[in-house]
Amino acid sequence: MRKSLFKNKWFKRTFMTLLIGIGLLIAVVVACNIWVLSSCSGRLYNDVEMVPHKRVAVMLGTNPKTKTGKMNYFYKHRIDAAVKLYQNGKIDRILISGDNSRKTYSEPDAMKTDLMAAGIPDSAIYLDFAGFSTYDSMVRAKKVFGLSEFMVISQDFHNRRAVYIARQNGIDAIGFNVRNTIFRKWRIKMELREIMARVKAVGEVVMNKKPHFLGEPIEIK
Repeated sequence: MRKSLFKNKWFKRTFMTLLIGIGLLIAVVVACNIWVLSSCSGRLYNDVEMVPHKRVAVMLGTNPKTKTGKMNYFYKHRIDAAVKLYQNGKIDRILISGDNSRKTYSEPDAMKTDLMAAGIPDSAIYLDFAGFSTYDSMVRAKKVFGLSEFMVISQDFHNRRAVYIARQNGIDAIGFNVRNTIFRKWRIKMELREIMARVKAVGEVVMNKKPHFLGEPIEIK
């Protein structure tokens, strides 16, 4: 049966087309990931002492709680890192960019509350309520908040993509890698998710995607 299938010209053409398509897809995924990772080479920092000073840090939003209502360590570690960077004089202002698409959910407000509880003054905190994606956050930081350079605060896998997007939009960006989640399962899940997220980011850059919202300019004083 198998031999007869391979003798069928239509089947052979279809099979070869499928193999070529899969090969091209893999090549695109690999190329996009290499492009993203190479663009942030030498621009990501893990040590507060080593990271250069930037006047503004863009902290990327996330939910304070997991879907099961437990503490979200991605969130907690971003807050801890921002406080440490501010206290050590590595940043002067923090722009929190996150999702505020529902009345009962606001990543920027939650993060601001926790930053202020840790001693960061209200005057040092700015909020971007339309950071619905990493792409939107980076582009809005430039087009709405007038930033041509900044530090991104997030986990390493996220920073690679954010710095790539920022640089492709003419922004001199670096990333500060905060601690990852303590759960190995989630770390692996996020790393795998990033493989395709980087492909999406390249597509957004190539297509010169516009953010969901822009709006009037906001000055960070």
